Formats: sequence, structure tokens, C-alpha cells
Amino acid sequence: MSKNKKKIFSGGLGQLTIPVVAIALLVIFNLIRDPSFFGVDLAHNNDGNIVLSGNLISIINGASELAILAMGMTLVTAACGGQDISVGAAAAIAGSVFVKVLKTSPEISGGKVLLAFICACIVAMIFGSFNGTLVAIFKIQPMIATLILYTCGRSIAYWINGGATPTLSSPIITAIGSFIPGIPIPTPVLIVIAMAIVFKLLFKFTALELFTQSVGINQSAARLNGINSTFIKLLSFIILGVCVAVSGSIGVSRLGLINHETLLLDVEMDTILAVAIGGNNLGGGKFKIGGSIIGAYVIQMLTITLYAMKVSSTDVKAYKAIVIILLVVIGSPVVKEKFGKFMSKLLENRSKETVKGA
Repeated sequence: MSKNKKKIFSGGLGQLTIPVVAIALLVIFNLIRDPSFFGVDLAHNNDGNIVLSGNLISIINGASELAILAMGMTLVTAACGGQDISVGAAAAIAGSVFVKVLKTSPEISGGKVLLAFICACIVAMIFGSFNGTLVAIFKIQPMIATLILYTCGRSIAYWINGGATPTLSSPIITAIGSFIPGIPIPTPVLIVIAMAIVFKLLFKFTALELFTQSVGINQSAARLNGINSTFIKLLSFIILGVCVAVSGSIGVSRLGLINHETLLLDVEMDTILAVAIGGNNLGGGKFKIGGSIIGAYVIQMLTITLYAMKVSSTDVKAYKAIVIILLVVIGSPVVKEKFGKFMSKLLENRSKETVKGA
């Protein structure tokens, strides 16, 4: 057996194997069920602009907020060995701040939208710092530390706008939440691409990726090598705060209003699942942002598939849970290791048979 094959199977499945296989299986299933499922058409939206439409566009567009949150959650998971369960509530807070700033005057200009977004980022980063402080300095488990904001976050969002659900009527907000005139690709999809590029550049020109993985794998060893583990953990929560602000602003722009009770409701579990499906170790350490992004699209594709099969909205979560359990179990370290050993042994036996036959 070649050395390359031994290397592939001795360590089990590759980190991106599970999300890629999951996407492939969903694509094959949908093509068999309905060959036109992934068809993309040109249509006119309400503003009369030509845009792309179809299930494929709905999948990549609908998963935008989830994909952005999954990027930030991956860093927190890798550095801290735990997850932030308050991202939905924090997004509601960021969205409320975004709307609050925009509603200070009747006119909504490009500069005002930028100012509102910056304010939303600052507030989300402050709350991220709060969570990060509890985890990095006070050594509280991430899920317990973020339970505080998970519990009270939407109430804070409610207070920011005085319990009201103000609407936003502006071509700029509409463009952010749907399509920029003249560009047929949904704006949220372009924002996901921009965020992915930012993370790519961040990892390329800084040592953040290496430091994050080092802290997640062995915090003591990282400290001995001069890495400030407390700062890295805190920074991961701050970066997640930026992702939260971006997602919250997109969510508000889609609806044209802020509803603190429903904005990105229950997105926390989907975000954690996207990270897990992406092949990342929920206990921290090595990670791949790309895997988490694919994981987000797996979840969204599964949701769209179930709706296309006329599954009621009340049953969708149950079906999603069954499929996701299977994906997570298949991608678990135990299954990966056993599969790797099985494939290595199988290839080794075939090599011996080939030698004997020669």
C-alpha cells in the first residue's frame, strides 16, 4: 500500500470529509427526488430588478447569518473547548442597536447605516468581552458563562427600543437584506464571501490560527511558549461579537424591522451543529473555518429539502435532529478512527493479495 494511502487512513477520515459527504448525499437525494430541485432561474423582484431565484439560491442565501456565526463560533470552540449559546440573543441586541441608531432621524443615508453598524459592532464586542472575561479570566465553562446572556439578552434588546418593533423603510436597508440593484446575487451571500475573505487574510497575515489551535490543544504548553492564552480566548469572543453584529444587521435588513423575540431565534444550536458537522472538535484544538461554513449550508439544505417534501414546520426540527445525530456520530473521533483502521487493513490485505498473485 502506498505511503499516501496509509497517511490518509491511519488518521481516520479527513476533517472536511463529513461535511462534503453530507452535501453530496443531500444533492444526490434531491436530484433523484426532483431533478429540477437545484434549478436556477432569472426573475424580477418587487423592485423590478433581475435576480437569481430557485432552491439553490434560497439555500445559500438563507444560510448567510448561520454561516457568519459559525465562523466566529469556530474560533471560540477551538480556543476555549466550549461554545457560546448566547449568539442569538446577542444578535437581537446588536440588531436593536442597529435600528435604534437608524431611527434617530427620519432619513437613512449610507453614512448613517455605517454608523449604526459600527455601533452594533461595538455593543456586540462589549457583550462578547463580558462572556470572554467570564471564560478566560474566571475560568467558567463557556456554555455556563454564556447562559447569562442567553437568558437575559432578548430582554436587553427589548429595553433598547422601549419594547417597540420599529420598521425601517429605506432602499439601502432593502439592498442589504435582499439585492443590490444591478447585482443578481443576494447581498447576504456577498457579505458571507467578504467575511470569509477577512478571516482568510487574518489567518494568513497573523499567527491567530496557530495561537488559537495551540491554546485549544494544550493551554499549558502554549503558555510555556509565550502565548497569552487569556488574551487569545478573550479575542475569540470579541471576534465572535463582530460576527454577531453582522448577522444581526443582516437579519434586521431582511425583515425591515427589529423583533427581539424572533430575530435569529434558536440559531445557537444550529451554529454549534454547523461547527460540529464541519468536522471541528467541540473540545477545542484544530479547526477549519471552511468546514463550519459547509456545515451551515448542510443544515440549510436539509431544512429546504424537508420543506420541499411537504414536511410540516412543526416536524422539521425532529427530522433535522435525526439526520444531524447521524452526521455527528459518523463524524465522531471513535467512528473516524475505526473507519480509518478498517480501510487501512482492507488496503493492506489487497496489497498482499496483489503481491501473491504476481
